[in-house]
Amino acid sequence: MQSIDLAYGRTTIPFDFDPERFDVLCLESNAKPLSDAEIGNLIDAPIGSPPLEDLMRSGERVLIAVPDATRRAGAGQCCNLLIRRLIAAGINPADIRIIFATGIHRPVTESEKNAILGDFIARRIVAESHDSRNIANLIRLGTTSNGIPIELNRALVDYAFVITISSVGFHYFAGFTGGRKIICPGLASTRTITQTHRLAFDFRRKRRADGVAPGRLEGNPVHEAFVEVASAAAPHFSINTIIGRNDEITEMFCGDWMQSHRAACESFRLSHTIHIKEKRKNVVVSCGGFPYDINMIQAHKALQNAALACEPGGNIILIAECPDGAGHTDFAGWFSAGDSDGIAGLLEEKYQVNGQTAWSIRKIAEQFNVRIVSSLPAGLTEKMGFAAMQSLSRAVSKLPQGKGYILPLGARFAIEMENN
Repeated sequence: MQSIDLAYGRTTIPFDFDPERFDVLCLESNAKPLSDAEIGNLIDAPIGSPPLEDLMRSGERVLIAVPDATRRAGAGQCCNLLIRRLIAAGINPADIRIIFATGIHRPVTESEKNAILGDFIARRIVAESHDSRNIANLIRLGTTSNGIPIELNRALVDYAFVITISSVGFHYFAGFTGGRKIICPGLASTRTITQTHRLAFDFRRKRRADGVAPGRLEGNPVHEAFVEVASAAAPHFSINTIIGRNDEITEMFCGDWMQSHRAACESFRLSHTIHIKEKRKNVVVSCGGFPYDINMIQAHKALQNAALACEPGGNIILIAECPDGAGHTDFAGWFSAGDSDGIAGLLEEKYQVNGQTAWSIRKIAEQFNVRIVSSLPAGLTEKMGFAAMQSLSRAVSKLPQGKGYILPLGARFAIEMENN
């Protein structure tokens, strides 16, 4: 027998397994955390852009957009270095503001603010959360080519210089996280978020729209819409990070907001794709711990990956603590529609972003036998189509004989068949 510790929130669950039965799908990485000096050198050599200090003028007001608690981006380390450089370049600390790009997520708490930015920055720089429903703080900047209103946080135009910090990873319908997503959906109105996300679903065929997939940007209608929205208030300087296992920056691409993001996506795709020769009957997947399993909406990304590695009709065990519950007040209600077709019908009547995630979860539950180890109420997981398990050992005891995979970092990698 072999043993592996599978992340569960901020703790781990030990799992003893037979290596003849299970293969562990996880890419080894020798990447080391970037030092402050190395990050400084990268800022001095941006992609497709002059150096940071050459772009700004002394006395300008500066906005720094960072992710909320559902993402790890190394924002604290970046902000610390950036703000020191800004002050040295003649920017008054009182003219620097940090905004958390929450999209439709809840506001960032005080403890989360300190965790994201570090106590030193959190105490000295004004930082607040975006509110996608606060009309007073939104401004309309036209429409996209297919008529979607471009409504963004007013701070993006009120501040003379805008810097974005985000991390790049696979996203189940936008292709990749980071880059343009810090603007849309991160700093967009609820209406803009809803209409751009709606492009991910084909209502006639009740399935994902063509071109929508993890790791895909070309021909992806959601990505293209995000780019159009972000272009209306294009940031002046962008930092895109790749985060290692210990949530530290291992790679960074900065400069022009589009070019630096593309470079980060390509690097991430090459280093974070696991190729398999076959799908298997049994898959045990951990999201990778907090914040990847902060709620069910986030945990769904690991579930998607597990489904790519599992035989149709096979068995998936999802390990996801979900301390924040379902993830949104309206999320659980979607499962009252019953099956995935019922949810698709509701989406067509009145589309909401979280409804599409609910559809995806229910669709997976219909295609596989899913057992979940979590803190979610059993009644909610049953509505999702999952069987709630009190322990991992209990869940594993329910698995039939057959080969399987273990995904210890299910939300951080993509699975592809070798013949794709």
